[in-house]
Amino acid sequence: MILFAHSYFLRFDPKQWETGLPYPPLGTLYAASLLRHHNHHVALFDSMFAKQPEEVLPYLDNLQPQFFVIYDDGFNYLTKMCLTNMREAAFRMCKMASERGCTVIVSGSDATDHYEKYINEGADFVILGEAELTLLDLVTAIKNKSNDFYSIQGIVFRENNAIVKTAKRNVLKDLDSLPFPAWDLVDISPYRESWLKHAGYFSLNMATTRGCPFKCNWCAKPIYGNRYHSRSPQNVVEELKLLKQKFKFDHIWFCDDIFGLKPGWVQEFADLVGKEKLHFKFRIQCRADLLLQENYIHALARAGCENAWIGAESGSQKILDAMDKGITIDQIHNATKFLKKYGIKPSFFIQFGYPGETKEDIQKTIRMINNLLPYELGISVSYPLPGTVFFERVKAELQEKANWTDSDELKLMFRNTFQPAFYKQLHRYVHKIYRQHIAWENIKKILRHPFTVTPSIIKKAASIIYYIPAAFFARQKLNAIENNSL
Repeated sequence: MILFAHSYFLRFDPKQWETGLPYPPLGTLYAASLLRHHNHHVALFDSMFAKQPEEVLPYLDNLQPQFFVIYDDGFNYLTKMCLTNMREAAFRMCKMASERGCTVIVSGSDATDHYEKYINEGADFVILGEAELTLLDLVTAIKNKSNDFYSIQGIVFRENNAIVKTAKRNVLKDLDSLPFPAWDLVDISPYRESWLKHAGYFSLNMATTRGCPFKCNWCAKPIYGNRYHSRSPQNVVEELKLLKQKFKFDHIWFCDDIFGLKPGWVQEFADLVGKEKLHFKFRIQCRADLLLQENYIHALARAGCENAWIGAESGSQKILDAMDKGITIDQIHNATKFLKKYGIKPSFFIQFGYPGETKEDIQKTIRMINNLLPYELGISVSYPLPGTVFFERVKAELQEKANWTDSDELKLMFRNTFQPAFYKQLHRYVHKIYRQHIAWENIKKILRHPFTVTPSIIKKAASIIYYIPAAFFARQKLNAIENNSL
């Protein structure tokens, strides 16, 4: 018996718990499915809604698994953030499983970056990078009572009080060869209930690709790396049909780093979605420079894309170039325009606090946001993670703290133009001034087209009463923090 788990506890991430829009652990389900496909008995402890790690104990005691595998979801950006709340939860589960005689195996971004810590906290093996095939090889070897772990690529273990790291394993190229995720292992009810309560519809997650070939120097890719591999449109549509029949979802988050990079993929996907009469909306992540071809965007719209998240990051070309982002401000503007033309809502990821960013750069970013008015806004501060050029530049300054506790901490952990409190307040101010501009835009809609006004437009327009003073006072507080740091 293999008991799978993951280390993301929604309750340990207060902002995400309040938001209430969780996704099942997709990476975990892929691994469980592959092992089951090879005749291993599998079970799942899904920690998403658990109150504490000790809730795994009944699973350990009742199932008495030979293997306990903490397999984190490498597709979920929250897992990639390597939050210390989740790391501590993983350590506690490792110890509980080890005390009960399980062989403890861990796979995930944080474990790949900090494998010694996990070995010291009770893990027998840590799998580095993409882990399904490595896990299969490792479990098979142990069941066959083989001690030749050196021949298994991509693992870390302890031998004679020394940490042993084997040769790197190449990533999987043929993604269609993987069985679909083991969706039957998940109790989907609490996910559905939370989505309906907080969003009014039910969304599930899928991945059509792995890896990203672009070289943004702050982006960590410890699991799937820089090689880009894609499932076929036919394979993706078959899974969509299965999920639609089984769970009757309303919406899909395609959690790829970059959706539809392969030429012609999106067009073929849109044709198949139409042919199968699949009706659903979906959200993607993409780059501004890939959203400049109208036939590509038209195909996205045909397939049902309603929201495209762009890694805009900054309104300063100087900062984009420093990040090795490989895009221009004009491309961000043009991509936003094309998406809106085809009825797709553009949303922006924004990052403040990159080394060398000045007040002028910050102002350029705020102006870009308020001019383009994306549908949604995700703001963070620069977060150095191992394996990146950015991390190497600032790691000497990370002695006190190197990871956030939860996803809302947003603490700047290296020296920069302003103190960390400034960036925390900047986050609040930018959201409020952005909402103020959204309110003004809806007031204009009412004045221009008074006979087509909807309750949503009225509500957003009325929010001006709150956001004008809120943005003013947030700006005053930001100025005070700035002055104190000079």
